[in-house]
Amino acid sequence: MVVLNKIYTKTGDDGTTALGNGERRKKFDLRVAAYGSVDEANSAIGMARIHTVESHPELDKMLQSIQNDLFDLGADLATPEGEKRPEYEQLRIVSSQVNRVENDIDVLNDKLQPLRSFVLPGGSAAAANLHLARTIARRAERQIVELAEDRVEKVSPEVLKYINRVSDFMFVAARYVNNLGAADVLWVPGKNR
Repeated sequence: MVVLNKIYTKTGDDGTTALGNGERRKKFDLRVAAYGSVDEANSAIGMARIHTVESHPELDKMLQSIQNDLFDLGADLATPEGEKRPEYEQLRIVSSQVNRVENDIDVLNDKLQPLRSFVLPGGSAAAANLHLARTIARRAERQIVELAEDRVEKVSPEVLKYINRVSDFMFVAARYVNNLGAADVLWVPGKNR
Protein backbone atom coordinates (compact mmCIF):
# COMPACT_ATOMS: atom_id res chain seq x y z
CA MET A 1 0.00 0.00 0.00
CA VAL A 2 1.33 3.39 -1.00
CA VAL A 3 0.68 6.30 1.36
CA LEU A 4 1.77 9.78 0.34
CA ASN A 5 1.10 12.29 3.08
CA LYS A 6 3.63 14.85 1.97
CA ILE A 7 4.65 15.46 -1.63
CA TYR A 8 7.87 17.36 -1.09
CA THR A 9 10.51 15.75 1.10
CA LYS A 10 13.52 17.95 0.23
CA THR A 11 15.68 14.79 0.09
CA GLY A 12 16.19 15.31 -3.65
CA ASP A 13 17.49 18.84 -3.28
CA ASP A 14 21.03 17.51 -3.57
CA GLY A 15 20.35 16.09 -7.04
CA THR A 16 19.76 12.50 -5.91
CA THR A 17 16.71 10.30 -5.62
CA ALA A 18 15.99 7.12 -3.69
CA LEU A 19 15.48 3.80 -5.41
CA GLY A 20 12.99 1.31 -4.02
CA ASN A 21 15.73 -0.43 -2.06
CA GLY A 22 16.75 2.83 -0.35
CA GLU A 23 19.90 3.33 -2.41
CA ARG A 24 20.39 6.93 -3.58
CA ARG A 25 21.29 7.70 -7.18
CA LYS A 26 21.92 10.88 -9.13
CA LYS A 27 18.80 12.07 -10.91
CA PHE A 28 20.60 11.71 -14.25
CA ASP A 29 21.49 8.06 -13.53
CA LEU A 30 20.53 5.79 -16.44
CA ARG A 31 18.18 3.70 -14.28
CA VAL A 32 16.37 6.84 -13.09
CA ALA A 33 16.24 8.16 -16.67
CA ALA A 34 14.77 4.85 -17.88
CA TYR A 35 11.92 4.76 -15.40
CA GLY A 36 11.42 8.48 -15.98
CA SER A 37 10.89 7.79 -19.68
CA VAL A 38 8.46 5.00 -18.78
CA ASP A 39 6.53 7.55 -16.70
CA GLU A 40 6.60 10.00 -19.62
CA ALA A 41 5.20 7.33 -21.97
CA ASN A 42 2.47 6.66 -19.42
CA SER A 43 1.56 10.36 -19.41
CA ALA A 44 1.40 10.43 -23.22
CA ILE A 45 -0.96 7.44 -23.10
CA GLY A 46 -3.10 9.43 -20.68
CA MET A 47 -3.28 12.23 -23.26
CA ALA A 48 -4.31 9.73 -25.94
CA ARG A 49 -7.03 8.31 -23.67
CA ILE A 50 -8.75 11.70 -23.62
CA HIS A 51 -9.61 10.89 -27.25
CA THR A 52 -10.35 7.15 -26.86
CA VAL A 53 -12.41 6.90 -23.69
CA GLU A 54 -15.73 7.45 -25.47
CA SER A 55 -14.94 6.70 -29.11
CA HIS A 56 -13.04 3.41 -28.65
CA PRO A 57 -13.96 1.85 -25.26
CA GLU A 58 -12.40 -1.55 -26.07
CA LEU A 59 -9.08 0.11 -26.94
CA ASP A 60 -9.34 2.48 -23.98
CA LYS A 61 -9.60 -0.49 -21.60
CA MET A 62 -6.42 -1.93 -23.13
CA LEU A 63 -4.66 1.41 -22.73
CA GLN A 64 -5.73 1.61 -19.09
CA SER A 65 -4.23 -1.84 -18.46
CA ILE A 66 -0.98 -0.75 -20.09
CA GLN A 67 -0.89 2.39 -17.95
CA ASN A 68 -1.22 0.30 -14.81
CA ASP A 69 1.46 -2.11 -16.05
CA LEU A 70 3.81 0.79 -16.78
CA PHE A 71 3.65 1.70 -13.09
CA ASP A 72 4.60 -1.93 -12.35
CA LEU A 73 7.45 -1.62 -14.84
CA GLY A 74 8.64 1.61 -13.22
CA ALA A 75 8.56 -0.09 -9.81
CA ASP A 76 10.52 -3.01 -11.26
CA LEU A 77 13.20 -0.67 -12.62
CA ALA A 78 13.24 1.46 -9.46
CA THR A 79 13.99 -1.57 -7.29
CA PRO A 80 17.03 -3.30 -8.77
CA GLU A 81 17.87 -6.81 -7.72
CA GLY A 82 20.84 -6.91 -5.42
CA GLU A 83 22.08 -7.12 -1.88
CA LYS A 84 19.89 -4.29 -0.61
CA ARG A 85 16.33 -5.57 -0.39
CA PRO A 86 13.31 -3.38 0.26
CA GLU A 87 11.11 -4.12 3.26
CA TYR A 88 8.19 -4.95 0.97
CA GLU A 89 7.58 -7.50 -1.77
CA GLN A 90 9.29 -6.44 -4.98
CA LEU A 91 6.98 -5.85 -7.91
CA ARG A 92 8.22 -7.42 -11.14
CA ILE A 93 6.88 -7.53 -14.69
CA VAL A 94 5.77 -11.10 -15.50
CA SER A 95 5.22 -12.99 -18.75
CA SER A 96 1.42 -12.88 -18.45
CA GLN A 97 1.58 -9.09 -18.80
CA VAL A 98 3.66 -9.42 -21.97
CA ASN A 99 1.27 -12.06 -23.31
CA ARG A 100 -1.77 -9.88 -22.65
CA VAL A 101 -0.30 -6.99 -24.66
CA GLU A 102 0.59 -9.38 -27.50
CA ASN A 103 -2.99 -10.67 -27.55
CA ASP A 104 -4.34 -7.11 -27.54
CA ILE A 105 -2.05 -6.22 -30.47
CA ASP A 106 -3.40 -9.22 -32.39
CA VAL A 107 -7.03 -8.27 -31.66
CA LEU A 108 -6.51 -4.76 -33.03
CA ASN A 109 -4.20 -5.71 -35.90
CA ASP A 110 -6.61 -8.35 -37.23
CA LYS A 111 -9.00 -5.50 -38.11
CA LEU A 112 -6.40 -3.49 -40.08
CA GLN A 113 -5.42 -3.66 -43.72
CA PRO A 114 -1.76 -4.55 -44.34
CA LEU A 115 0.58 -1.59 -44.63
CA ARG A 116 1.97 -0.64 -48.04
CA SER A 117 4.09 2.28 -46.79
CA PHE A 118 5.47 3.72 -43.58
CA VAL A 119 3.00 5.79 -41.58
CA LEU A 120 3.60 9.40 -40.55
CA PRO A 121 2.49 10.28 -37.01
CA GLY A 122 -0.91 11.93 -37.25
CA GLY A 123 -4.28 11.51 -38.85
CA SER A 124 -6.41 12.04 -35.75
CA ALA A 125 -5.68 13.55 -32.35
CA ALA A 126 -5.85 10.10 -30.76
CA ALA A 127 -3.43 8.66 -33.32
CA ALA A 128 -0.99 11.54 -32.96
CA ASN A 129 -0.93 11.07 -29.17
CA LEU A 130 -0.52 7.30 -29.53
CA HIS A 131 2.43 7.85 -31.89
CA LEU A 132 3.94 10.21 -29.33
CA ALA A 133 3.54 7.53 -26.65
CA ARG A 134 5.14 5.03 -29.07
CA THR A 135 8.24 7.16 -29.58
CA ILE A 136 8.63 7.83 -25.86
CA ALA A 137 8.28 4.09 -25.18
CA ARG A 138 11.01 3.46 -27.78
CA ARG A 139 13.30 5.92 -25.97
CA ALA A 140 12.57 4.13 -22.69
CA GLU A 141 13.38 0.85 -24.42
CA ARG A 142 16.74 2.18 -25.66
CA GLN A 143 17.60 3.34 -22.14
CA ILE A 144 16.52 0.02 -20.61
CA VAL A 145 18.61 -1.92 -23.15
CA GLU A 146 21.62 0.26 -22.35
CA LEU A 147 21.02 -0.29 -18.64
CA ALA A 148 20.77 -4.06 -19.18
CA GLU A 149 24.14 -4.02 -20.98
CA ASP A 150 25.84 -2.74 -17.83
CA ARG A 151 27.49 -5.65 -16.02
CA VAL A 152 26.58 -4.27 -12.59
CA GLU A 153 22.96 -3.40 -13.30
CA LYS A 154 20.25 -6.04 -13.58
CA VAL A 155 17.15 -5.79 -15.75
CA SER A 156 14.68 -8.60 -16.17
CA PRO A 157 14.11 -9.98 -19.68
CA GLU A 158 10.36 -9.49 -19.11
CA VAL A 159 10.90 -5.74 -18.65
CA LEU A 160 12.63 -5.58 -22.04
CA LYS A 161 9.91 -7.62 -23.71
CA TYR A 162 7.13 -5.59 -22.14
CA ILE A 163 8.41 -2.15 -23.14
CA ASN A 164 9.06 -3.43 -26.67
CA ARG A 165 5.46 -4.69 -26.93
CA VAL A 166 4.12 -1.39 -25.61
CA SER A 167 5.62 0.56 -28.48
CA ASP A 168 4.33 -2.04 -30.95
CA PHE A 169 0.89 -1.75 -29.37
CA MET A 170 0.91 2.05 -29.69
CA PHE A 171 1.69 1.78 -33.40
CA VAL A 172 -1.17 -0.64 -34.04
CA ALA A 173 -3.52 1.37 -31.79
CA ALA A 174 -2.71 4.58 -33.71
CA ARG A 175 -3.68 2.87 -36.96
CA TYR A 176 -6.78 1.43 -35.31
CA VAL A 177 -8.08 4.85 -34.24
CA ASN A 178 -7.30 6.24 -37.71
CA ASN A 179 -10.44 4.59 -39.07
CA LEU A 180 -8.80 1.15 -39.03
CA GLY A 181 -5.90 2.53 -41.03
CA ALA A 182 -7.99 4.25 -43.71
CA ALA A 183 -7.07 7.70 -42.31
CA ASP A 184 -3.36 6.92 -41.86
CA VAL A 185 -1.01 9.53 -43.26
CA LEU A 186 1.37 7.58 -45.47
CA TRP A 187 4.98 8.48 -46.13
CA VAL A 188 5.69 9.30 -49.77
CA PRO A 189 9.45 8.88 -50.30
CA GLY A 190 11.04 11.93 -51.94
CA LYS A 191 7.69 13.71 -52.27
CA ASN A 192 9.10 17.19 -51.67
CA ARG A 193 12.31 17.03 -53.72
